[in-house]
Amino acid sequence: MNDKCAAGTGRILEVMARAFGLEVGDLGAEALTADEAVTVSAMCTVFAESEVIGLLHRGEPRARIARGLHEAVARRTLSSLRRVRAASPLVFAGGGARNAALVELITTGVDGEVLVAPDPQTVGALGAALHAARQTHQTLQQKEDT
Repeated sequence: MNDKCAAGTGRILEVMARAFGLEVGDLGAEALTADEAVTVSAMCTVFAESEVIGLLHRGEPRARIARGLHEAVARRTLSSLRRVRAASPLVFAGGGARNAALVELITTGVDGEVLVAPDPQTVGALGAALHAARQTHQTLQQKEDT
């Protein structure tokens, strides 16, 4: 996804952390302190930000709102995983996998094992590098064979 549509991605958490005046990693920690979540229904970043501001003005605790945002992203992610019939073990990669609240919610929502690399934000780049290396090796092999 991108800045134009962050629905159901970690990007919405980055935007909301900024709205709270927090680092995105701190938003996950804040969410884990909540005893329950406030329902955040809007997944469009613009509408969600407006909804969150309204919740804050009504006096909802920031931790409960943060938990609600994380649960909304997790619900959307789990729904996508079910739609594509993802099977265990699953690899949780990308910057969102550094967020303890998201990892907890995804892990509890999945049947089976969820693997998280020590540096999950680099997994995509490593995969691309491995793919490029294989392609290069294959091309060199074809040239040698001709």
